[in-house]
Amino acid sequence: MAVEWGYSSKNGPLTWSECFPAAKGERQSPIDINPDELKTFVPTQKLTWKYIPENTERITNTGNGWKVEVNGSGSELSGGPLKDKYVLEQFHCHWGGSDTEGSEHTINGKKYAGELHLVHRNTRYSSVEEALKHPDGLCVLGILLQPGKNHYEFNKVVAQVHNVQFKDQAKPVGIPIDPSAFIPENSAYWTYQGSLTTPPCHECVVWVLFKQPIEVSQEQLKTCRMLRNYCKEGMCPIDKHEGFVMANFRPPLPVGRREVLECTH
Repeated sequence: MAVEWGYSSKNGPLTWSECFPAAKGERQSPIDINPDELKTFVPTQKLTWKYIPENTERITNTGNGWKVEVNGSGSELSGGPLKDKYVLEQFHCHWGGSDTEGSEHTINGKKYAGELHLVHRNTRYSSVEEALKHPDGLCVLGILLQPGKNHYEFNKVVAQVHNVQFKDQAKPVGIPIDPSAFIPENSAYWTYQGSLTTPPCHECVVWVLFKQPIEVSQEQLKTCRMLRNYCKEGMCPIDKHEGFVMANFRPPLPVGRREVLECTH
């Protein structure tokens, strides 16, 4: 039976290492990024991406948030800190109970209202399961979210949350979603070697975190918080959030000996 991890005091981030040993590693994510302590990174090739909006397949309530699965065929991420070509597998989001927290990465201690993750697999590896075994197996593009105006593309996702209100519910997306529309206009970024921010927490991720946040509306953030963390036929858990996914972010972990690089273009 799968281990039920989550974000409560009983099964939250502080407990994950009991069942997922990788969570005790020295290259865990997220981290707090101190812009004053970074080295400049000048890539030999600019980071580039290409996505096929029609290849977004379905949205799922994982019990800890929403996830949009993607047929990666035709997509490509390369350049920047990456030595190989990567394809998009899925994208998902993290948020907090209020607009003052929710991002996993923090910038000099500053928290944002949320963080969107575009998860890519190195094409050198035939599957995500294989990619998890290698430090360059995945690349995650991280996009910080701040409250502001309504985001047109993000709305295509949150408009479907009511279809997957309960854990394990999944529905075809039914509308093209362009992941490139989530990437900020200013594509400067920070990059470092890290891990998945959820169990099993394998240290297999090349992180690219864009410096410029994007705006999403407060209503869009509120809609994310309407997801339930239990199955429709199940009992609503007796917790402080009354079964709603109100906070699904892992706090920052030590940078340790890792090098965090800054690319300004």
